[in-house]
Amino acid sequence: MHAKLKNLLITNMLAIFLGIAVSGLMLLFLDKNPINAYALLIKSVVRDGYTFADIFVKATPLMFTALAFAFTYKANLYNIGAQGQFYIGAVIAAGVSLLFQHALPGPLVLIIALLLSITGGGLWGTFVGFVKAKYNSSEFLVSMMSTYVALAIMNYLLRTFLMETKAEYPQTDALEPSVWLPVIFPGTRLHIGFVLAVLACIGVWILLYKTPLGYRIRAVGHNARAAEMSGINVKRIYVLAFFISGALAAAAGFTEVNGVQHMLVQGFNIDIGAAGIGIAILANGNPIGIIFAAILFGALKVGGTIMGQMSGIPSSIIELMQGFVMVFVILAYFVRSWLENNREKRNLQKAVV
Repeated sequence: MHAKLKNLLITNMLAIFLGIAVSGLMLLFLDKNPINAYALLIKSVVRDGYTFADIFVKATPLMFTALAFAFTYKANLYNIGAQGQFYIGAVIAAGVSLLFQHALPGPLVLIIALLLSITGGGLWGTFVGFVKAKYNSSEFLVSMMSTYVALAIMNYLLRTFLMETKAEYPQTDALEPSVWLPVIFPGTRLHIGFVLAVLACIGVWILLYKTPLGYRIRAVGHNARAAEMSGINVKRIYVLAFFISGALAAAAGFTEVNGVQHMLVQGFNIDIGAAGIGIAILANGNPIGIIFAAILFGALKVGGTIMGQMSGIPSSIIELMQGFVMVFVILAYFVRSWLENNREKRNLQKAVV
């Protein structure tokens, strides 16, 4: 275990370094000095309290969508539909908040919106788990295609029932401040959703590694057939894993609508699901590692935007950097798997001799 952890840290740190280095080469094509650009990136994220706090604001939904992928991954399932589950949670959060913001106390509305959002996202994810369990469908394809359905539903509602009062733009009316998530530090946008995200990461870790349910989920992930022969209901695990995964992704939608946007806007956060997958892979599916990986990506997002404003470097270079990091992290995963398989083969050969 110690050797695996060491390999994980070394390969992922190398992947991050290579991603940054290759992105630096791209800057050279823009006639920009990579060292100066990265120095500006670091300075920009710590220049004031508001900007520094925004790192954790950006990290909040990333933790939830990364958890959504990592949770099913532990059962050897692939939830590629976190983006759609995120949209379902956002739609429900906005609809519930608009419906009850004048009728009920703000804190009660927030609780109702959160509970209904995670329930709706969970049920949306449950469909993927159900068809996997019932028909052995590819959860990869079903979850991916369900994203387009969720997007279509959101766009339809923003053009009809949820459209703002003037009926000019595909967005909702602004939410009342009473149903905004409370800000942790005055003068910043850092809201209590960040605390919820960290608690979710800790809770998922406890669930996976300290409970009988978590053991069954991981057993199915290691070998579904052996788990079934030992008495574990594999089909039930499929459905339950996707319900929890969908609920986690939907929580991201709730925190963005009630904590940051304060309305639902068409086409917002279009890459939150893909970024969550990269973060989960970077953390090797470890819920605690996801906290730090999400903060890293949050810092890149915040710093990249400011860097683009101050230096003339396109902010898209940060998306390019994230893409390179993801590619190298995935490559590192296969390298680790190859090394571990070779080590196990050598150990077996020695045992036979």
